[in-house]
Amino acid sequence: MAELPENSGDYKQLQVDDKIIILVGTAHISQDSVDTVIRTIDEVVPDTVCVELDRQRYQSLINKKGWESLNLKEVIKKKQIPFLLTNLALSSYQKRMGLHTGVKPGAELAAAAQTAEERGMIVELVDRNIRTTLLRVWRKTGFWNKMKVVASLFGSMFEKQELDEQELAKLRESDTLSSMLDEMGKLLPSVKQILVDERDTYMAYHIRNAPGERVLAVVGAAHLPGIMRLLQGEEISPETIADISIVPPKTTFSKLIPWLIPGIVIILFIGGFFFGNRDQLANVATAWILANGLFSALGTLLALGHPATVLSAFVAAPITSLNPTIGAGFVTGLVQSFVAAPTVRDMEHVGEDLMTFKGWWQNRLARVLLVFLFSSIGSSIGTFVALGWLKNLF
Repeated sequence: MAELPENSGDYKQLQVDDKIIILVGTAHISQDSVDTVIRTIDEVVPDTVCVELDRQRYQSLINKKGWESLNLKEVIKKKQIPFLLTNLALSSYQKRMGLHTGVKPGAELAAAAQTAEERGMIVELVDRNIRTTLLRVWRKTGFWNKMKVVASLFGSMFEKQELDEQELAKLRESDTLSSMLDEMGKLLPSVKQILVDERDTYMAYHIRNAPGERVLAVVGAAHLPGIMRLLQGEEISPETIADISIVPPKTTFSKLIPWLIPGIVIILFIGGFFFGNRDQLANVATAWILANGLFSALGTLLALGHPATVLSAFVAAPITSLNPTIGAGFVTGLVQSFVAAPTVRDMEHVGEDLMTFKGWWQNRLARVLLVFLFSSIGSSIGTFVALGWLKNLF
C-alpha cells in the first residue's frame, strides 16, 4: 500500500470508521489543481475516487460535442429556458475566470474521473443534481432575495475578473474561503445553506458510504471545511439525504400569481359588458390587443428577432397574456429557434459570447434567449398599460 501523503493546503487525510478518506480541495479553473489531482491519485492509489459532480455536469465536461445534442425547441416546449439561462450564466462566469489560466472550468474534476477510470478505480459522482439545487434555491428563497440572486448571477457575467495561479492558490486556503462563505451567509443565508451547506451534507454522506477502504474525494475548496466537519461528526441519515434531495413544490401564492392578472382582466371585461359602458368595449379590447402586441413586438425587435418572430410576438402576446399556462416568450422563442436556428458554432461558443453585450446579439442561441426575455417583458408592460384603460368600461 502506498504511503499516504501528509496533510497540506490541498488535501486532508481522515480516518472515518474503517476507511481512510483523503479530501483534495481544488479551484475549478486551476492547472495546479489538475496536476495535484492526478499526482495524488497516483500517490494514494485509492479504491474509489469521489468527484464533486452529478451525472449531468460530468457528461457536459467530457462530451466536447454536447451542444450538438441540445434540442432547443424541446427546451422551450418544456419551459426550461430559465434553467438553461442560469446554467449559461454560471458557465460564462467560470469561463471568464478561466480564460486567464487557460484551464476549462471543472477540468480537475474531469481529470479526476478520467484518471481513476484509466487506473481501473471506482468512480463515484457524489454531488446533488444541479437542477435540484437550483430549483431548491429558487423555491425556498423570498422575492427580494431572488432578485439579489438574479442580479448577482448576471452581473458576474460581465465582471472583468482575472485570476492567475497565485491568486487561485490563495482561494484554495480554507480560512480565506470560510470568511467568504460567512459573508455570503450574512447576505443570503438561505442561498448559502442550499448552495453550500446542503451540498456539503449530500457529498459527505456519499463519500462516507463510498465502496473501498481507501477513498479519495475531489471537491471544490469551498466545500472542504464543511465536508471535513461532517465526516468527523455523527453519521448522516438516509432520511436527511432524501429530505435535501426533494424539489419543494410551488407555494399556493406563486401558483395563483399567473392567474391573478388574467382573472382581473376577464372579470373587468365581463363586468363592463353587463354593467359598464358597452360602447367602449370594442375600443378597450382593441387597446388591449395593441398594447400587448406592440410592446411585445418592440421587445422582440430590441432583441433583433427575425421579422417573423416580431410578427408572432404581436399576434401571440394579447392571447398569451390571458393564458397563464403559456407566455409570449415561449411562442417567440420557439419561432426564433425555427427561423434563425443556432449553429453548432453558436452553441459551442455561447459561454464566451455571453461575456460581452455585443455577444448576446451576435450569438444565435443567446438571441433566442433575448427574444424570450424581451418579448415576455414587453407583454407584461403592455398588460399593465392596458389595465389603466380598462377603467373606461365603467
